[in-house]
Amino acid sequence: MPGSTPPQASFGRDMTTGSIPRHLVAFSLPMLAGNALQTAYSFINAIWVGRFLGKTALAAVTVSFPIVFVLMALGAGLTLATNILVSQEYGGQNFAGVRRVVQNSTALLTVLALALVAAGEFFAGHILRAMGTPPDVFGPAVAYLRIFFLSMIPSFWLFLTRAMLLGIGDSTTPLSFLSVSVLLTAILDPVLMFGWLGFPALGLNGTAWAAVIAQTTGLWLLVVHLKNKRSPVRPSLGLSGFHLPTTAVTVRIGIPSAVQQSLVSLGMVFVTGIVNSFGEDATAAFGVGSRIDQLAFMPAMTLSMAVATVAGQNIGARRYERIREIFWWGCLISCGITLCVSALAVSAPGHLASIFTTDAAVIGLATRYLRIVGSCYGFFAVMFISNGIINGAGHTLVTTAFSLVSLWVVRVPVAYVLSRRMGGVEGVWYAMGLSFFISMASSIAYYRTGRWRTPVGVRKPVVPVAAFGEETGEA
Repeated sequence: MPGSTPPQASFGRDMTTGSIPRHLVAFSLPMLAGNALQTAYSFINAIWVGRFLGKTALAAVTVSFPIVFVLMALGAGLTLATNILVSQEYGGQNFAGVRRVVQNSTALLTVLALALVAAGEFFAGHILRAMGTPPDVFGPAVAYLRIFFLSMIPSFWLFLTRAMLLGIGDSTTPLSFLSVSVLLTAILDPVLMFGWLGFPALGLNGTAWAAVIAQTTGLWLLVVHLKNKRSPVRPSLGLSGFHLPTTAVTVRIGIPSAVQQSLVSLGMVFVTGIVNSFGEDATAAFGVGSRIDQLAFMPAMTLSMAVATVAGQNIGARRYERIREIFWWGCLISCGITLCVSALAVSAPGHLASIFTTDAAVIGLATRYLRIVGSCYGFFAVMFISNGIINGAGHTLVTTAFSLVSLWVVRVPVAYVLSRRMGGVEGVWYAMGLSFFISMASSIAYYRTGRWRTPVGVRKPVVPVAAFGEETGEA
């Protein structure tokens, strides 16, 4: 009938049957393309800022991002919980449950986004001072942050909608609208930075305004598309979608992830503060190295989300025997890609650093960063996959604990001690590599026990140990 709602099963991708490597690759490729677009934009933006606005502007962006990440991490916890719940409900063919999760999460995120933006606007300057931001960098960083925070509301909605689409196995739709948003940002960046086409020259602030405009436009187009298609994951405006039992489960899964990502981001604030104590060149070098980290981690992070979604659907469908194969194929693909980036970072660090800056001192420090940290990228590739399985079962509290130990027990204190003992910022680089190894070892050790086999989220029986290998849960 005209105007009738399409069958819910016609949306998304059922990954509870068929070839696991085929599902992982087919589901990951659009996500990887989207993340590649975002990374490419980040690279281009860093080149615009570093080469044309100078190292002070590059340092201002570098010190700003840990603060942004702390706030974004809170929203990311909610989006991860939503992805897990949607994938489990969809895998179990409970489409009314999918819709309930969507409406509830949309209402929760709206309230959270408004509160975080208000907090960010008020505390930005105080946090930058506490980080020991160099005086020349402080003013540009505050101005940049206060504009950039405005983009967080549409960004939160975009992240949530993307997570819901991924939960039903649709990774193609997010790519289409992300492409529009990234392309628009890339066009607006130089226009607003340098005052082209009659616009005022806004300098570094122009990149922040470009993000606000592009994210808002991308969100509006995506919401209109989903409503026209009557998608089961179309977001609902307003606060009427609160459902207490669903909220309780969402919070149970999302809070540990939000705490994890927030404290990880806060830890990076402390690490950045340690780096700042060695001067503007060290801060800029850290920013350059972080861009390469982003490139290295992107495939593994993408596969981690794919693994969590595929595992979540199979858990929802009670196809527990497929979990072990999901893990091994995820590791094989993740390591194969990440180790290529690691080899490039270690063998040609100076060439990579010179893409972002012409300052010899910054290039020298960034070269040492890439040789030390780049050699440890493989640890993260494995950790992301095992965490994806654990998160797919809803055990986000466990991965939270591992991340916090790695960061707060290892990275931050070791970075402080080594940088003082070695008399230079290289101590921070070594601490980061060590923390990568600790993260991987903790996650793998827990995965092998099989203790996470009772899922959190939709009601499920205890998973038979045999589904995970031998007595330990993984041979």
